[in-house]
Amino acid sequence: MKSTVRDVKLAAEGERKIAWVAQHSHTLNALAKTHLSDGALKGKRIAIAVHLEAKTAYLAWLLHEAGAEVTVTSSNPNSTQDEVAAALVKRGLCVHAVRGADAETFDKHLLATLDSSQPELIIDDGAELITRLHEHRTELLSNVLAGSEETTSGVIRLRAMEQEGALKFPVIAANDALCKYLFDNRYGTGQSTLAAIMSLTNLFLAGRRVVVAGYGWSGRGVALYARGQNARVAVVETDPIKALEAHADGFDVWSLEEAAPKGEIFITVTGSIGVLRREHFEQMRDGAILCNAGNYAHEIDVAALRELSKEEKEVRRQITEFVLPDGRRLHLLAGGDLVNIAGADGHPVEIMDLSFSVQALSVHYLAMHAGELDARVHSLPEEIDRTIARTRLAQLGVKLEKMTPEQETYRQSWR
Repeated sequence: MKSTVRDVKLAAEGERKIAWVAQHSHTLNALAKTHLSDGALKGKRIAIAVHLEAKTAYLAWLLHEAGAEVTVTSSNPNSTQDEVAAALVKRGLCVHAVRGADAETFDKHLLATLDSSQPELIIDDGAELITRLHEHRTELLSNVLAGSEETTSGVIRLRAMEQEGALKFPVIAANDALCKYLFDNRYGTGQSTLAAIMSLTNLFLAGRRVVVAGYGWSGRGVALYARGQNARVAVVETDPIKALEAHADGFDVWSLEEAAPKGEIFITVTGSIGVLRREHFEQMRDGAILCNAGNYAHEIDVAALRELSKEEKEVRRQITEFVLPDGRRLHLLAGGDLVNIAGADGHPVEIMDLSFSVQALSVHYLAMHAGELDARVHSLPEEIDRTIARTRLAQLGVKLEKMTPEQETYRQSWR
C-alpha cells in the first residue's frame, strides 16, 4: 500500500533530525549490534504507532536495518512531524501519518497501517493499533504473534481487555519496565513538559503557583522539574498513598476545588478524563494557563471551556485564549493535547534512547518467544531491563561494584 504523508519533499529536514537522534542514541546503537543483528527480526512484519517524530523514526529505521518489514503511523496526529514522516518514506518505509489530521483521517491512517503491514508484531502507544485490530480488523488477528505497549494509559486499556477476556495475543507492558518508567515517565516528562511550557509561553516560572494533577511517575517528574524552576507547586491526587507521598516530598496537596482559584499554571498528568472541568474554569483567575501532559487531550474538558467562553482566539503559537463572560482569560496550550510533544519535540533523546531500547528488545524477545506466552499483559523479563541498564552504564564509563562471595552467601541464606 502506498504511503500517506503530507509531502516527501520535506524529507531533507527530517533526515537532519533523525541524524541528530542517531548521534545521541548510544544505547540503541550498541544493542542494535549486540542483539538486533542476530536475524531474529528478519522478515518479521512490524507495525508501529508511536508519536511520529525523529526518535520514533530512528527506532523504526533500526528495526528495518535488522531485517524487519516496518510500517509506521502516529499515535497522535498533533504530534506528527511531517518532515520526519517524509524522511522515512524516502528511506523506503511505509508511513501513514499527517500532522493535524482530523479524527476520521487519523482513524484511517491507523487502519491503513494494519492493512498494509498485516502485522506479526506491534509496537503501540495508547493501544491505538491493538484496540482497532480487535474491533475492526479481526481477520488479521491470526497473523499477530504479540505486541508491546509504550504508555500507562495503553497498559490500562490492555489490562481491561485482558480482564474481559478480549485480548487475543500476548503484550509486553514496555511502560512498566524499569528502564522506561523510572526515566521516561519521571525525568523525560518532567523536563519536556516544563521546557514546552516555557518555550510556548515565554513566561517566568519562579514564584508562580503550579498545580500538578496526578502524582504517578509522570506527575512526580513534572512536580520535581517545576520545583526546580522555583515554582510553588501543589499536587492534586485521588489516591491516598500518592497524596501522602506528595506531602512527604514537600508539596502542598490540595483538591481541585481548593486549587482552581489559586493556581496560575495547571498541568494534568493523570491518564484519566475530565480532570479540569467547567466548575474549575469558573473559579480560575484571569490569565491562568492550562495544559496536559497525560496521553489524551480529554484530561481537560475543552468542549466545556469553549461552551463557557464568549470569545476564542490564538494569541500566540499553540496558545488559545478563551475569554469568559466576565472578561477573565484562560490560556490553553497545544489545544489540550500532550503539551511536550504537540507543542515541542517531546522527551530528550537520551531518555527515549532508553525507552526505545526497551521497545526494541521487547519485540526482539517476542519474535523468539511469543509462542511460549499466553494472551495477557506481561512484564518485560528482568534480565532484559538489566541488560539495557548495563549497556548504558558502560557507555557512561560507570563501573558497578561486585559482591564478594561472602556477601552472595549472606543474601541467599536465612541463617
